[in-house]
Amino acid sequence: MTAVITKPKLSFSQFINQLPDEEGCYELVNGEIMRKQPTRKHDDIADEIADILKMEAKRSNLNYRISGRIVIRTETQTGQEQGRYPDLAVVDKDVWESNLTAQSVLYDAPVLVVEVVSTNWEDDYIDKLTEYQLLGIKEYWLIDYLAVASRSWLGNPKQPTIFVCTLDENNIYQIKSYQGEKSIESPTFPELKLTPLVLFES
Repeated sequence: MTAVITKPKLSFSQFINQLPDEEGCYELVNGEIMRKQPTRKHDDIADEIADILKMEAKRSNLNYRISGRIVIRTETQTGQEQGRYPDLAVVDKDVWESNLTAQSVLYDAPVLVVEVVSTNWEDDYIDKLTEYQLLGIKEYWLIDYLAVASRSWLGNPKQPTIFVCTLDENNIYQIKSYQGEKSIESPTFPELKLTPLVLFES
């Protein structure tokens, strides 16, 4: 009989202290450090939406810090600590600047997070959606440029879609979908003029 050695699950603080030295994006998932390996197209879309939101924040004089290099502490429904590294996080600048010597780690909810959906789409549509809702992130975007989610999300035929999830008075996400030339409505960026078509063809 072979003994099975089970590694203890890492806490969020252990995860932060044990992040690998090599460059890359890492998340804490079910107690283990996992590396995110996005495609170039994935990175292109993440960079494009970052540029768009930064320009809009500046144009509208919104007090936001926008970055794709912030780790967020979340919890699952069972209380398991997770460490998420969203493609983009929008943070109140006053909160960010209250401690500039701290690591780029958030324990409280950012204003908005964006995830560019990859082939393991359930992570973004199910796991992260639940964790971000529990944390109280007021707005969560899923950018499904590959149209990889199920037809129950994307319709039939499936089309590239942006979903905007916003918390209601019961702290439950209300989800709106945007395709083609339909203008995105964002409470965080109320004057934003953006359609999926513009983003996906950029």
